[in-house]
Amino acid sequence: MTVAKAGEFGLIARITRRLPPGPSTLLGPGDDAALVAVPDRRVVVSTDVLVDGRHFRRDWSTAEDVGHRAAAANLADIAAMGAVPTALVVALCTPPDLPIAWAEELADGLGAEAASAGAAVVGGDISASPTLTIAVTALGDLDGRAPVTRSGARPGDLVAVAGRLGHAAAGYTVLCRGFRTPKILVDAHRRPEVPYRAGPEAALLGATAMIDVSDGLLADLGHIATASGVAIDLRRETFPLPGQMRDAAAALGVDPYTWLLSGGDDHALAATFPAGTELPDRWLVVGQVRDSAAVEVTVDGRAFGDGSGGWDHFR
Repeated sequence: MTVAKAGEFGLIARITRRLPPGPSTLLGPGDDAALVAVPDRRVVVSTDVLVDGRHFRRDWSTAEDVGHRAAAANLADIAAMGAVPTALVVALCTPPDLPIAWAEELADGLGAEAASAGAAVVGGDISASPTLTIAVTALGDLDGRAPVTRSGARPGDLVAVAGRLGHAAAGYTVLCRGFRTPKILVDAHRRPEVPYRAGPEAALLGATAMIDVSDGLLADLGHIATASGVAIDLRRETFPLPGQMRDAAAALGVDPYTWLLSGGDDHALAATFPAGTELPDRWLVVGQVRDSAAVEVTVDGRAFGDGSGGWDHFR
């Protein structure tokens, strides 16, 4: 059965019955709008869009994979502000001939990823479109804390990362070359593993700035450097290089540090902390904030590659 045969309201009914409420859901799908508890009285909001053929390929990923990715891209932004994710709303624009089973499995992925962050899908919209497009808006709660922005890094701060780096980019390269292994890399492209709890944890530890690594570590730390008016220097030797990534890079003729430093879509969290901060094991110290007239991100004191590392939709 296609979504056209099910009809708009039939499709909505099939999707919403697969989406359980979350702890902050007061009124979920089925009304003109949802109702979400906001204990902090401030709402953290982020939005993102995934386009078929641009952000995902249906021959590479299942619908459930795409649901996980779509949710993770937004929920990671909430965590990067030091907030706790509470809810998602999703707009689905779909060709009429899309199998309804695909839409249902997409809903399963969205719901499962939201639940893993302590949130829920509470509503959305559906429209016909020649291009399959998924737009997600995420909400979060600060629990009384100040948000951790990009503009607070200060000279002397430690730079640390929580979560995986380079895995999704390596998986993308592997898939582009027509391979399906190593599985750990391919699966990382299909479904990120986001350290959601590390965001609020970093806020409690006194993080001065934080960002979701969606476009590559160098590019995203560049946003912190620009917003804070500082320079950041990373130490190449601090980045662990997993054996399967090293082997894949050797087989494909790629510098694996290009994946680690410039690859996006893992949705790790990068943050700066005052010098001397004792960080839990999940946080890996990879560099330091420097006082410099040049606002830049360097690796061992030098630009890495051509200096343009990171994803740019229009490049």
